[in-house]
Amino acid sequence: MSAYSSALLPTYAPYPFPVVAGEGEYILDAAGNRWLDFYGGHCVASTGHCNPAVTAAIVEQARQLIFYSAAARLPVRDAAAAALVEFAGNDMAAVFFCNSGAEANENALKIALKLTGRKKLAAFRGAFHGRTLLALSVTDAPKLRKDYGSLLAPALFLHFGDAAALAAADFSDVAAVIVEPIQSMAGVITANTAWFTALREKCTQAGALLIFDEVQTGIGRMGAPFAANFYGVTPDIITCAKGMASGVPMGGVLITARIAAQLKPGDLGSTFGGGPLACAALIATLKVIQEERLMEHATACARYLRAALGDVVHEVRGEGLLLGMNAGVQAQALKAHLFKEHILVGGSDDPAVLRLMPPLNISIHALETLLDSVGAFTAQEAA
Repeated sequence: MSAYSSALLPTYAPYPFPVVAGEGEYILDAAGNRWLDFYGGHCVASTGHCNPAVTAAIVEQARQLIFYSAAARLPVRDAAAAALVEFAGNDMAAVFFCNSGAEANENALKIALKLTGRKKLAAFRGAFHGRTLLALSVTDAPKLRKDYGSLLAPALFLHFGDAAALAAADFSDVAAVIVEPIQSMAGVITANTAWFTALREKCTQAGALLIFDEVQTGIGRMGAPFAANFYGVTPDIITCAKGMASGVPMGGVLITARIAAQLKPGDLGSTFGGGPLACAALIATLKVIQEERLMEHATACARYLRAALGDVVHEVRGEGLLLGMNAGVQAQALKAHLFKEHILVGGSDDPAVLRLMPPLNISIHALETLLDSVGAFTAQEAA
C-alpha cells in the first residue's frame, strides 16, 4: 500500500518519505532519520522548524483565542500590523493581511487596477507570482496559463534586469509593474541597484504603481528587512508571505501612506487574513529575527557560502540566504548526491541551478556539512 493517502489530490511529487517532525534546521522522517533542510519547505522556515519562541507564542495565543474575523478588533492583529510596518520601514504605512503569496499579489494588483483605472499590467520574463487569475496574468509560465487565456488580464512582459528594454518600455497605460527582486523560480536571477532605481523612476513618471513581490525575498532573507531596503528603492506596494509567520499560513500587502489614503473600508477583505494564531507567530518571528540578529547572520552565511562554493560550482547567484548554485550539467546529479547524504536543496526552472533557502538561523555546522558534501561530489566527478 502507498504511504500516501489516495484521498489527497496529487499536486507536487513528494519526497519518498513522510515528514513527521521538525527541529531547527532539520526535518525528521517516520524512521527517525534527520534531514538537513536547505530547502526550508520552499523558503518558509525562516526561524527554523518549530522555533521554541514561535511555538510558545502560538500555544499561548491558542489558549486565549484561536479565531475571529475582521469584524472585530483584535489586539494581537493590531500589534502584528504595527510590528510588520515598523520592521519594513521604507515608507510602508499600513498592511492588509491575507493567507498566501498568491493572495497577496492578487490583492496588490487589484489595488493598482482600482486606483489607476487602467486595465493593463506589466511584469518580467521568468516571473512567478502565483496561480490566482491576476497573479497568473503576470506569471511567465505558458504551462500554467494555457487553459485560462481568455480570463487573464492583458500584460506586458519585459526582460528582467535589461536597462535598454526598460528604457524603451511604455507604461502610460499600465496600472502596475510587478517584480520579484530576485527571480527565485527562474534560477535565482538578480538585477542591480541602478536598474531598480530606473524602474522606480519609470513607474513614477508614467503613473504606474510599482509592486515588489517579496514573497521569497522578504522578512530578512536578503540580510535586510526586504529587498526594497537592500536596494534602497521605495515601491508603492510590497507583498510578503512564506517566512513571515515561520510556517503558519500568512500573507501581507504593505502599502505607503499615499496608497492607504485612497482605499476605503470594503475595498479589500479576507475571512482568515490576520487570524490570531498567524499574528502571534508573525510577532514572534520578527522578534526572533531582530533579537538574534538573523539578518546579519544571513549576510555572513552568504559571504561564507559564496567564497567556499566559488571553486566547486560554476557560479553562486543571489543574495543573503536566497542563493542559487549553478552546477551546470551536473546539477541534478549533485542534487541526488546531496539527497543520499540527507541534505535537501531546491531545484528551479533552470535545470543547472539548485536553490539554497535554509532557515535564517542555519548553523555553521550545517553550512560545513553542505560544503563537505558538495566538495566530495565534485572531487568524485573530477576523478
